Amino acid sequence: MNNLKRMKVIIFIITDMMLVNFSYVVSYYLRFNFSFPGRELEVYKRNALIITLVYIATFFLFKFYKSLWNYAGMDEFMLTIVACILASIECSLIFLKLNSILPLSIRIMAAGISIIFILGFRMSFRIARRYHTFFKRRKYRNAKNVMIIGAGQAATMVIKEMQRCKALNYKPRVMIDDDRNKHGTYVAGVKVMGNRTRIIPLAIRYKIDEILIAISSIDEKNKKALFDICIETGCKVKLIPGIYEIIDGKITLNNIRDVNIEDLLEREPVKLNMEFINDYIRSKIVIVTGGGGSIGSELCRQIVKYNPKQLIILENYENSAYDLQQEFRRKGIKIDIRFIIASIRDKKRINYIFNEYRPEIVFHTAAHKHAPLMEENPVEAIKNNIFGTLNLAECADKYGVEKFVMISTDKAANPTNIMGATKKVCEMIVQSMSYKSRTKFLAVRFGNLLGSNGSIVPLFLKQIREGGPIAVAHRDVYKFFMSIPEAAQLVLQTPTLAKGGEVFALDMGEPVNIYDLACKIIKLSGMEPNKDIAIEFVGLQPGEKLYEELSTSEEGLRKTSNKQIFICKPTFYIFELLKKQLDEIQKVVEKENEEDNKEVIIKMLEELVPTYKRYNMREEEKVLEIQYNNILAK
Repeated sequence: MNNLKRMKVIIFIITDMMLVNFSYVVSYYLRFNFSFPGRELEVYKRNALIITLVYIATFFLFKFYKSLWNYAGMDEFMLTIVACILASIECSLIFLKLNSILPLSIRIMAAGISIIFILGFRMSFRIARRYHTFFKRRKYRNAKNVMIIGAGQAATMVIKEMQRCKALNYKPRVMIDDDRNKHGTYVAGVKVMGNRTRIIPLAIRYKIDEILIAISSIDEKNKKALFDICIETGCKVKLIPGIYEIIDGKITLNNIRDVNIEDLLEREPVKLNMEFINDYIRSKIVIVTGGGGSIGSELCRQIVKYNPKQLIILENYENSAYDLQQEFRRKGIKIDIRFIIASIRDKKRINYIFNEYRPEIVFHTAAHKHAPLMEENPVEAIKNNIFGTLNLAECADKYGVEKFVMISTDKAANPTNIMGATKKVCEMIVQSMSYKSRTKFLAVRFGNLLGSNGSIVPLFLKQIREGGPIAVAHRDVYKFFMSIPEAAQLVLQTPTLAKGGEVFALDMGEPVNIYDLACKIIKLSGMEPNKDIAIEFVGLQPGEKLYEELSTSEEGLRKTSNKQIFICKPTFYIFELLKKQLDEIQKVVEKENEEDNKEVIIKMLEELVPTYKRYNMREEEKVLEIQYNNILAK
């Protein structure tokens, strides 16, 4: 204990001794009609030392002198009452033992008065701190006016922290809660002024700068509806960590975060059957191709939780592999992890890797995925996506892999671009291989991943940081979105549902209008669309659809035991026929002059994938665009 702390304890002890004795003196004064008795007071004087020692010892027992009374709350309040009552009872027992005649009325009054004096003394520190903070904060006129949604424990803690810490620069003005019983009440001096219907008018009335959401439990539908209301206020919207996260020390109030686009997706949280996943991964050799990419790296992060015997991360781009390697080292992952730099297009290299490591489970995420780039480079898309997948599938069959999971895309359903068509062929490889192999082959189809490399949300954020404009293809473009972690978790679930040859489609929720998404991102950044940040329509990219699809009418969607995963009906079975067609395509691909071969290859791809139609938009979508442009012209 340093000198300052020791001095504070001594001052507290001396003050408590004085207050306890003063309580007894006041009790005598009240008991004898506001006059000091002589003979009766002598009894107290003989026992004053015992009384003082008992009270101080009890206070030590209750750790009074280790509490931070500047921040005293209900717990300290109750402890003081209990300690004073207990000390009074102890004194009474001692007096009984010593046959000391100290009036019962004096002892009872003294206990009550000591509670008042000692509590008053300690609470004065908190009151002084509150007024000090209040007058100090009045000097900071640039503090942000804040509305807090949710009048629970987390909100209470945050308000107190705001009032205490000037560095946060927040001024809580009003609270919102859907519980009617809380309306009109005060939380740490801030009034609860209604439910969510009052958010917009109160934000205007109190000139709110930021809205902090402090609701620990809310379903996804209500959460999205709440966010939509908050966004309409034009205020910056942030989320407060859950009360249990704050208590556990995992995060601090400085971790109040911005609302992410993931928070706006109206979808139930992903639910996993952990036991089944653990059963097929634990103590197995697992390989992840494209392991440094967005979905590949997240799969690796999830897989290590299930204790595989060995995790092989195969990546063609060394920088992303290096970043993941360093991440695992920082986290102290103890599992045997091997990082291999290789291309899935290199058949000999892939054969060597499978022969050397003998993987039992393969997650194949490596692919060229950017549709506009692949329109300009169809030969590369075919080499990497189709023949890379074929190399892996044949090696999986040859070396007896148990499960082979290929990551596909919603663009494989009725493809209108090269990338989607090549991924459809990959699905055909997986489906047909399953009918001739002991390996369980399956594919998982989903849409855009929020936050993945080159995806639309990071692009919008970058354009906002640069002052705009945000480039949107078309007013009526709709796309499916899913967060990377939840996509990875569902991918891990699919092998537990597979019999072999399935194409699984993940529940992506409702498709999102890209123009509306751009507006929301601008508003979440505290700005106004087409005022602070312009939105420009730049036209659809070659091969881009207005509406994405997760399945074709021929495939349909069948439910599984997990309501977030569906099965598409198999549409291709004969591997030998497919292999013969792929051999013909490979002969053309390997010719030197790719530009001359481009059209030939695309036509061959159209023959291989009957649902592939090379339009920037389908015919009905062209009609929609013409109608929309006519409206704008009027």
